[in-house]
Order: sequence, then C-alpha cells, then structure tokens
Amino acid sequence: MPIPIERRRSRLAVAVYKLFDPIPFGMFVGALIFDVVYAKTGELLWMKAAAWLIAIGLIFAIIPRLVNLALVWFPARKPDSAALKIDFFLNFLAIVAAIFNAFVHSRDAYGVMPAGMWLSIATVVLLCVGSVVRTSYEFDLEERGHD
Repeated sequence: MPIPIERRRSRLAVAVYKLFDPIPFGMFVGALIFDVVYAKTGELLWMKAAAWLIAIGLIFAIIPRLVNLALVWFPARKPDSAALKIDFFLNFLAIVAAIFNAFVHSRDAYGVMPAGMWLSIATVVLLCVGSVVRTSYEFDLEERGHD
C-alpha cells in the first residue's frame, strides 16, 4: 500500500515570486507618472523614459508570472482558491495591456497620447485590483489561522 506523500510549495519559488512581483508594478506606475507628465509638458524625454520603464517592467514581469503559473495551476497540496486564479488572470491581462502599451510607445512621440496614457492606466489598475484580491485572500488565511 503506497503511503501518500504530502507535497509542499517550494520555499525558493515563493521567495523568488515575492522578490520579483513588486518590480513590474513600480515600473508601470512610473511609466504612468511619466505619461501624465508628458501629456502636460510635451517634453519628449518623459515619453522615452515611459517607454523604457514599460520595457523593463515587462522583462521583470516574466519571472514572477512563470512562478505564479506553477504555484497556482499545478499546486503541490490542496487546490488554491479562486482568488489566486483571479489574481493570475488580472496580472496576465495587465501584461497584455503593457505589451500593447509598449507598441504604442514605440510610435512617433506625438502619436503616443492619449492611447499610451489609457493603456498605462489600465495596466496599473489591473495590477492594483489583482494585488488587492491576492492580499485579501492571504489576510483571510492569516485570520483563520489565528482563530
């Protein structure tokens, strides 16, 4: 009779996820701020800086999303909640919006606005909502653990 072995999440995977997950959010928020400044001033520097922040944010978004893919869709123990899957999809949609935003920001400087700013807003809002969903789920787990 085989003995069931309880598998746990990899601590390294969770550590890598928690280390790299906030970086894209910071880059995309910075790009949104630079888009707003560019819309107000018309100075090309801000548009170019926003394009670089979006590109760097996309590069850093790959690692935590791959780790999250493995942790959420191939769980080691009990199936994860719907909240983590919602967070995954919201982050995925944010990355898709950021990819389109990178293409928009590759245009001529005056062709970037207003689409670039709206895509930056959509990216940041999707990331914020996903973070709130994930944090509320983790908070509920902690609350249940202390009861």
